[in-house]
Amino acid sequence: MASLPVVNQPPRRSGALLEHLARRMRLRTESALAPMGLRPRHLVALTVLRDSGGSTQQALAKTLEMDGTNIVGLLNDLEAERLIERRRSPEDRRRHIVELTEVGAHKLAKAEFALAAAEDEVLGALDNDQRDMLYDLLHRATTGSTLICTATCDD
Repeated sequence: MASLPVVNQPPRRSGALLEHLARRMRLRTESALAPMGLRPRHLVALTVLRDSGGSTQQALAKTLEMDGTNIVGLLNDLEAERLIERRRSPEDRRRHIVELTEVGAHKLAKAEFALAAAEDEVLGALDNDQRDMLYDLLHRATTGSTLICTATCDD
């Protein structure tokens, strides 16, 4: 069967490679988190809460792109393990504020350490400069940022 030429397309496409790399990373991530009783979605929520210093439940659902029912289930899981705390907003009693607990911060740090080892395994063929470049390119692709700065950029 003859193949049709693809007009105005670069000869190499990254999508399949990114999907393969993401799958490998996802499998290693799940294996690293499972002994801690965490799933990737737990890790993402804990990371967002740490980085934001807390959030309303509604804002967290929007950030995580989850509907209200699913965010409640996720937060129930995290609260049952004392990783997060929900409390009523003093400004609006209808809203809940979600914050990372000290136990949650400790577990997140432990998870990030385990994930660093998983990332080292998956990206083992790349040196540190190449990993920095990969990070910068992926960050640019996901945020639409036009600035790429690797370890060689001036502060």
